[in-house]
Amino acid sequence: MKEKLSLPTEDQIFLTPSEIIEYLFCPRFIYFIHCLNIPQHEEQRFKVLLGRELHEKKAKSNKDYLRKKIGCLKRENLVYLVSERYHLKGEVDEVLLLEDNTRAPLDYKFTEYKGRLYRTHKIQSILYALLIMDNYACKVKKGFLCYVRSKTLLKEIIFQDRDFEIINDIIKAMIFIIQNGYFPNATPYKVRCIDCCYKNICLK
Repeated sequence: MKEKLSLPTEDQIFLTPSEIIEYLFCPRFIYFIHCLNIPQHEEQRFKVLLGRELHEKKAKSNKDYLRKKIGCLKRENLVYLVSERYHLKGEVDEVLLLEDNTRAPLDYKFTEYKGRLYRTHKIQSILYALLIMDNYACKVKKGFLCYVRSKTLLKEIIFQDRDFEIINDIIKAMIFIIQNGYFPNATPYKVRCIDCCYKNICLK
């Protein structure tokens, strides 16, 4: 007899920004991680380790840069936040208090700016905005990305109401998978399967 999965209730589910990005890459990631409890071991990835080390160094050394660039009155470094309302948890590189008394997330990217804003980068910023809004009870109208390999180029993202609605719909879809042990369709982009850590157990 097949063993029944022990699935969490909705109030026990907390998603990270990286898991949401992985879900958008392929919906089956969330099934393997949360329903089957098969981790990715992302701590073994060189770029992830390098990026984390870089974030820590930037948080210590970048004291005056933001105040001059964007009118930052105060900042907090490496802030871990949890939101029951949005079922989110994660660490924000920097939480900024701006001159208009709103707050904004700043995220360091260990990459070059290629002339356009990647969707995944914007989504991460929106997720950090939700965490900040819920924990600080404040407005978050914009976010910032710092592209380290483009001479710490700073890019601003203006958030729209529709952005938050889209993210909430994505979170609801992920919660449905986790609560019901639902095995979703794989990504239609098969090139993504080549380097996937789950490719040997994922039924096509």
